Amino acid sequence: MSTVDTPAFEPFDSDLVTARFLRRPNRFVVHAALEDGEEVRAHLPNPGRMEEILAAGRILALEPARRADRKTDWSAILARTPDAAGWVSLVTTLPNRLVGEALSARGLDELADWQLERSEPTLGGSRLDFLLSRDDRRMALEVKSVSLEREGMGLFPDAVTDRGRRHLRELAEIAGRDGWEAAVLFVAQRDDVRAVTAAPDIDPAFAGALDEAREAGVRILARRCRVTRRGVALGPALPTPLPEEAPPPEGSSEPDGAPEGARPS
Repeated sequence: MSTVDTPAFEPFDSDLVTARFLRRPNRFVVHAALEDGEEVRAHLPNPGRMEEILAAGRILALEPARRADRKTDWSAILARTPDAAGWVSLVTTLPNRLVGEALSARGLDELADWQLERSEPTLGGSRLDFLLSRDDRRMALEVKSVSLEREGMGLFPDAVTDRGRRHLRELAEIAGRDGWEAAVLFVAQRDDVRAVTAAPDIDPAFAGALDEAREAGVRILARRCRVTRRGVALGPALPTPLPEEAPPPEGSSEPDGAPEGARPS
């Protein structure tokens, strides 16, 4: 497992402005208070539940809108972690751009033998994220953005996702074809997680589909990001244990008979 960063980095275009989260009237808009007390509306590029992140008073980093025809003058780009020690990226499209950059640069050790053939291929009835090739073999790669964290574990999803479950079943089917492989790469958009796993209490159907995909030969991969006000870098690889095999929080002791480490993916 690679413990080093990739060359993929997405900088922010302008200086970010600090604000405090007030409320979220719908999935794509938040209200926030600037440092001078002015209340503004900001686009939220993340339709997920986000309840653990968008708590009242949470510090946000806003970016000025790039287009004059936008309905909001700001975009909410980052949120402070609950302990205020780091940032969480709120841009769900960012992991795909980072992974695309890393694949183009052969910067993912876990996929070092694979070459990026094209982005957003249509396979069967669905469009997946990346198509890779190695000699006469092909790989379908799907990327999932992770924002939820509990006790140092990155969890996916943070809300029920029929689309995510469908993607896993399609990957399992692709992995069974001659000359094909399949993988899903979870990208934690924060640097305070030490592993990524499913959240069966939130979406048991997705957790079950992930187990089935693993058994079908789909590779389950994960990386975390290094997030600052300057930008987001795709960081080191992480373990992807089954939920019941997830390592205990740092500083705690394992009960007798608890599994050690993560199940290899």
